[in-house]
Amino acid sequence: MTQVRLSSRGLVLPPQELNGPRRYGRVDGATLGCFFALSLTVIPARLIFKGLPLALTPAMLIGLIMGVLWFCAQMVDTLGVAKGRSAVRTSMFLFALSQVATYGYSTYSWLPDDELKATDRTFITMMAFVCVGIAVCDGVRGLARIDRVLKFLVSGATFMAIVGILQFVLAFDLTQYLMFPGLKLAGEISFVLDRAGFRRPAGTAEHPIEFGVVCAMAVPLALHYSFRAMDYGGKHWRWWFCTAILGVAATQSLSRSAILGLSLAGLILIPHLPKGRRWKAVVAVAGFVVALRFLVPGLVGTLIALFTNIGVDPSIDSRERGITRAGQEISEHLWLGRGLGTFLPTKYGYLDNQYLGTMVMAGMVGLAALIFLFLAAGYAAMRARITSDDPKVRDLGVTLAASLSVPAVSAATFDLLAFSVATGFAFLLMGASGALLRAVREEKSMRGVLVLP
Repeated sequence: MTQVRLSSRGLVLPPQELNGPRRYGRVDGATLGCFFALSLTVIPARLIFKGLPLALTPAMLIGLIMGVLWFCAQMVDTLGVAKGRSAVRTSMFLFALSQVATYGYSTYSWLPDDELKATDRTFITMMAFVCVGIAVCDGVRGLARIDRVLKFLVSGATFMAIVGILQFVLAFDLTQYLMFPGLKLAGEISFVLDRAGFRRPAGTAEHPIEFGVVCAMAVPLALHYSFRAMDYGGKHWRWWFCTAILGVAATQSLSRSAILGLSLAGLILIPHLPKGRRWKAVVAVAGFVVALRFLVPGLVGTLIALFTNIGVDPSIDSRERGITRAGQEISEHLWLGRGLGTFLPTKYGYLDNQYLGTMVMAGMVGLAALIFLFLAAGYAAMRARITSDDPKVRDLGVTLAASLSVPAVSAATFDLLAFSVATGFAFLLMGASGALLRAVREEKSMRGVLVLP
């Protein structure tokens, strides 16, 4: 029988349980996290359930189920779900409270019908993904189970990337054949757009920008498992394949947000690599750019032009109109905003800045909660690295920090929370960071080592 004990941080598992349950047939938080990861990346984002008055995707439904199961598990002490303090869980609760406050404030008064529908769907979407983050943070116990969830996430993102590459190279849209029973397409939407003469793929995501950002978030994780497999004798070629596919797909999205995210992730990750690998990583990046230049003539030049010609981008005018209107809305609804999802781009103009959009729709309270989310998750990842003596945990900690830096910086260049795949991906990574720090603290607690919060 497994021996457990309670500490000030909640349920503590014995050391053998920290690397994952012995009975892998048992459904736990990691199992649900894997289902969520696959539903998020394999099922096209525009597919929703038929016959429901609300646009609900499979990933959102799984997220809500995870929230209900997490709540039930908190009522008992026999299911192995963690309890007690956690920076990530606290940040999730504060973010959820800010969303509830904004939703109540905005719906208390009259809203146009289109904005009311938008705020209802946005609120449910945010609650579903918050449930995912909390459930993963408390329900995924030990490094082995965290790895399982993240590997499923990388595999799903690689599938999405392959779909996108087929769209880019062959103009073949596999999403037309990914129509699952009980689901329907929400509107007529193309998963392939155009920019500077190149096809812009969206894979199974809603938009090419979201597609690029998701692939960029997955690159550090794929690279991490490539190196780990090499170090510990695993099958590393499949992870190198994932890394290459995700890197190519991120650049083919022709997205400034994806390029900025990849650059920042590299700046965080490369300095923490062993000395022998740092220069190899730099050379590999340079070789990747050169190969891309020859394999897809004109693509590298187009990527550079995204930044050098930003002043003449035709989308700038729409953004300027949106920013002007945003300033007016912020002054009128400073603290709680005008309502979640109510600043409709087709109605008021595009912002392409989640931080500014959050100020408009959720006010200063919502903006502070969003920033705290990223800070708490980054803290948890790096704290796990600093605290642990296990090289696997240390490497995974900095990898999660690098992956989380992608949505944190790209939120300044596109509307992150308006896209369900990128948002769900980010919340799952935040939950994994919290779960990793919990595992490290529990291991230290069993050894009698005091760990600072």
